[in-house]
Amino acid sequence: MKQIAFFVFLSFWFHCIDAFVTGDRLIRNLSSLGVSVEATDLIDHEVEPVPIRIGHGFDIHRMAPVDEAGQPVVIGGVTVTHKDQKWTDAEGKYVEKGGIYETQLGVVAHSDGDVIYHSIVDGIFGALTLPDIGQVFQDTDPRWKGCDSSKFMEYAFEVMTNYGYKIGNIDVTLILERPKVASFKPAMKENIVKLLQTTPGRVNIKARTHERMDSVGELRSLSCHVVLTLERA
Repeated sequence: MKQIAFFVFLSFWFHCIDAFVTGDRLIRNLSSLGVSVEATDLIDHEVEPVPIRIGHGFDIHRMAPVDEAGQPVVIGGVTVTHKDQKWTDAEGKYVEKGGIYETQLGVVAHSDGDVIYHSIVDGIFGALTLPDIGQVFQDTDPRWKGCDSSKFMEYAFEVMTNYGYKIGNIDVTLILERPKVASFKPAMKENIVKLLQTTPGRVNIKARTHERMDSVGELRSLSCHVVLTLERA
């Protein structure tokens, strides 16, 4: 009985050491990414080790003439180059109110406004029953102004790995009227695969228009839905 108790104690001790080292490594990795120690509170949540978890992420951002937005359209880590688009000027800033203004487009956002990356990060956090991306990377924090959203993806990967999970699969639905993104989708997929250290057969990207309806159809916004699963690593 004493031997059994000793081995149980030893097992528990090694588990504690492993948890401490893993948590410490995560904090150091996140610090190297420019993520504050406060944000590492995500490592302290109680996440039950169920075999499969399902997450859903959503994001939406305004689009505007690139000079107004101050940055280009970046989706899935790819700068979407395009010819001038027929943007609806709902407020009458450039042409008659409700008129069409042909312009290069940009995304209005605190960070780079990458709707795919933001949705994936939110989906991972949701699958792990953690706070949403807006709570972790607040849009009032000057550190994230113009931030490359791949940093958020790297952070989500570290958190996911810390809890003992890996990507099961990711299904992305990107919704925007213009610019067209079909030729950019392979590069977007490649970026996701690399950042989350998964395989191409686990990542899918679909894109659709909004049939010229509402702000998306008028090129004044773009949005994204992501459904994903996480598996025990």
